[in-house]
Amino acid sequence: MEKTPVKADFQSVLGVPFKNQSLLQQALTHSSYVNENPGLVSNERLEFLGDAVLGLIIAAKLYRDYPAFPEGEMTRIRAALVRGGTLTRVAKSVRLGDFLLMGKGEGANAGREKPSNLEAAIEAVIAAVYLDRGLPAAEELVLKLFAGEFEQAADKAGSIDYKSKLQELIQSKYHKAPAYVLFGVSGPEQEREFTVEVRLDEKVLGGGTGRSKKSAEAEAARDAIGRLGK
Repeated sequence: MEKTPVKADFQSVLGVPFKNQSLLQQALTHSSYVNENPGLVSNERLEFLGDAVLGLIIAAKLYRDYPAFPEGEMTRIRAALVRGGTLTRVAKSVRLGDFLLMGKGEGANAGREKPSNLEAAIEAVIAAVYLDRGLPAAEELVLKLFAGEFEQAADKAGSIDYKSKLQELIQSKYHKAPAYVLFGVSGPEQEREFTVEVRLDEKVLGGGTGRSKKSAEAEAARDAIGRLGK
């Protein structure tokens, strides 16, 4: 078998100490390894559970943190976050492929870089954390691993949704386009916070803050829509 880093190393990378080490081993075990080591269990069942746990955590965050997003928008964001490309990027961010247990053939055939293997394994790891330490620990892990992906997906959805709606509203009433003005930037580089105002001529229609300029503009547009609707 290929030599892989020990499980303790992966726990350190992941930031989650496991009580039940057999759950972690199962999460890291590819079916090809089981074929060469009868008696072990692959990560396929954990993958099934992890898919559901991941979907629940993402749906709950969307519902909790984005009260103005309609059902359709939340569905699109969730789909973007659980699709293969996103899962592969997240798996690579914790070097998951380095820790997978796989058979000789799969390992020699670039199995550690194969998207399908990484996608299955990251969902299995989420399920293993859920079973070992409960939903709060699984949620903490998911929100940490998916933070960048989540912000990007939400920013894209929010900016398209609110900014376009405000644009239509202003154009229909005033035949002008609103302007977004960067009002301030605060915090250290890793935790930068942007403040934006949206204006029509000199009148401030709304304001918003966010971890990126786009998210701040989306929040400002949402605020302006709320004020104009009063």
